Amino acid sequence: MHKRKFLSTAVGAGIERRDFLRAGFLGLTGLSLGDLLRSRAQAADATRAPVPDTACIFIWLGGGPSQFETYDMKPDAPAEYRGELHPIHTNVPGIDICEHLPMQARVADKFSLIRSCSHVSAGHENGTQHFLTGRKANRDGDKTSEHPDIGAVFKRLFPVARQPVPNYVSVHCSGFEYGGTGYLGQACKPFAVCNNKGENPNDQWTNFRVNSFSVGNDKDLALLRERSRLRGSFDGLRRELDTTGLMATMDAYDREALRMLTGDQAQRAFEVWREPDRVRERYGRTRAGQEFLLARRLVEHGVGFVTVDFRNVEGALAHTWDDHATGWNIFEQMRLRLPVYDQALSALIEDLYARGLDKRVLLVACGEFGRTPRIAISDGRPGRDHYSRTMSILVSGGGLRMGQVVGSTSSKGEEPKDRPLTPADFLATVYQHLGINPRHEFLDLSGRPHPILPGGEPIRELVG
Repeated sequence: MHKRKFLSTAVGAGIERRDFLRAGFLGLTGLSLGDLLRSRAQAADATRAPVPDTACIFIWLGGGPSQFETYDMKPDAPAEYRGELHPIHTNVPGIDICEHLPMQARVADKFSLIRSCSHVSAGHENGTQHFLTGRKANRDGDKTSEHPDIGAVFKRLFPVARQPVPNYVSVHCSGFEYGGTGYLGQACKPFAVCNNKGENPNDQWTNFRVNSFSVGNDKDLALLRERSRLRGSFDGLRRELDTTGLMATMDAYDREALRMLTGDQAQRAFEVWREPDRVRERYGRTRAGQEFLLARRLVEHGVGFVTVDFRNVEGALAHTWDDHATGWNIFEQMRLRLPVYDQALSALIEDLYARGLDKRVLLVACGEFGRTPRIAISDGRPGRDHYSRTMSILVSGGGLRMGQVVGSTSSKGEEPKDRPLTPADFLATVYQHLGINPRHEFLDLSGRPHPILPGGEPIRELVG
C-alpha cells in the first residue's frame, strides 16, 4: 500500500498520534514523525504568526466544581444553601475562600477570582463546549465540539514551539473532554501524556519518562535525516512555484519532527524525576501534585499551552467534580479532594512566581460550570447539581492584576450581582495574553468563515 494512502487510512480509522509517536520512526511503513505531523496539518493555515513568548497552563476541573465549597462561599445563607464547610480569610483583606484551601489562602495576592461568569449550557458536553469556545453548542449531547476549543485554536495558529518541544500538551487526558478540534482537524490535537497505565509521574519506583521522543535505532535516525535532506532538494522547485505558503507549513512540521526526535530537550522537559525532592514534596507526592509540577516544567521548557485534567484523588469515591447527591456525599469528598488540589495549585502558583514566570505564564483553574445553590439530598447524601448561571474561575500570573475578586453573586449565589461576564469575555482575556486576535477567522469544512470568538472583550479589571 502506498505510504500516504496507508497514513490516511490509519488516521481515518482513529489511530492516535501518540500511537505513531511511540513507534518513533515507523520502519515497517517507511513513515516518519514528519509524515504524520504533516498529514494531520493538511487543513492548517498556510501562514503562521510568530510564536509569542507566552504560555498558558489550564487546570481543568472536569465535572464542574462547586463554587460554594471553593471560592464563592455563602456563610450567611440559609443552611440548605451554605453547606457544611466554612470560609477562612486569605492574605488579601476581603477575600475569603474555603477552609480546606489554607495554602491557597496564603498566596491570594498572587491570584484573582472571577465569581460572575455565567452561561446557559448546563450539560457536561454542551457546557464544556460553550465555555471553551464561547459559543452555545448547536446540539446537546454531542461528545465533541463543532467549533474548536481554545487548545485547538492555539495549536492551529502556533503548531511549532519556540523550543524543540511539542507546543500543546495535555496531561492526564487527551485534550479537554467534550471539547475538540472541530473543523480545524486532527492536526490541532494535543500531545497527550499520563493518561495510560505506566505513565504516572508520581511513580515511586521508576523514573517517569515519555518514550515517544525516540527513534528505533541509528539507522532509522540516519534515514530520517536523509529523507529531510532529499525532501529539501526535491521540493525546492515546488516551493518556488508555491503561492499559498503550504510548502512552508509542511516544512515546519518536518522541522518539529527532527527537533523532537534528534535532541533531548523534549524528553528532558517531561523528566519530573530531575526535580529536587523538596520541590516534589511541596507539590505533594500525589499523581495530581506531580502532574501540576510537570506542567510547570513543560512551560519552562518552551511548551505554549498545557492542560492538566484534575478530577480524582486516591482514596476518594468521586472520580470527578460532578458532585450530585446520587453519587456520594459532596462534603465528605471535598474534604478528601480539596487538600490535594490546594497543595498542588498553591505550589504551582508559588513556583511560577519564584521562577519569574508569572508574567509569561497565565495559570487558569476552573471547570465547565458551577453547582446549584440549593443542596439536594438523596438517600441521606447531600450534593449539588449542574448549574451554569454562576461559577468561579481562578487566574494567576500572565501579567494580569492579581489579589482581587471580579464580580459577585447574589446572597444565595443564584445569579451574578455585579459585573456579569460570559465565557467569551474570559476566553478573550486568555487569547490576549497568548497574542491571539479573537476576531481572526477560520474556514469550516464548507468554506464558511468563523471568528475565533463570536463576541466578548478582555476583562478590564484583569488586563488594566
